[in-house]
Amino acid sequence: MVKELTGRHVLIITLAAFGVIIAVNVVMAVLAVGSFPGLEVKNSYVASQQFDRERQAQQDLGWTARASYDGAELVVEIVDGQGRHPILRDFSATVGRPTHKRADVTPDFSVAGGVYRAALDLEPGSWNIHVQAVAEDGTPFRQRLDHYAGARVN
Repeated sequence: MVKELTGRHVLIITLAAFGVIIAVNVVMAVLAVGSFPGLEVKNSYVASQQFDRERQAQQDLGWTARASYDGAELVVEIVDGQGRHPILRDFSATVGRPTHKRADVTPDFSVAGGVYRAALDLEPGSWNIHVQAVAEDGTPFRQRLDHYAGARVN
């Protein structure tokens, strides 16, 4: 014996379908908000003023960072407007994925002739290299380099 499909059954089916959709959306929204890191600074106006001053000081240096990776070693160079390696008070670089911080690593670099080298094993894919250095006069230098590790890339 087959039961007849009534309006009440259709209503229950429709409410159940929309209930599942709404429940999934609520779970996804909670997960998204829970994974958001939150505020970076307390006062964005004050931070923007500092950012503008630091950016101008960095632009006045005229430096550019470049990186290469051969599958085993990461090489980072900072060059000035004439292509020379400037004298740095401090240097570091953090390598990480653009989508999360779980794989971030700050390798130990050795320096020779203004070229910074570190042994590093990167999985294939996109990587960001956040270079930080300090000029002799104390001016901070920061640059993000987008890099792809896969087949040998130079």
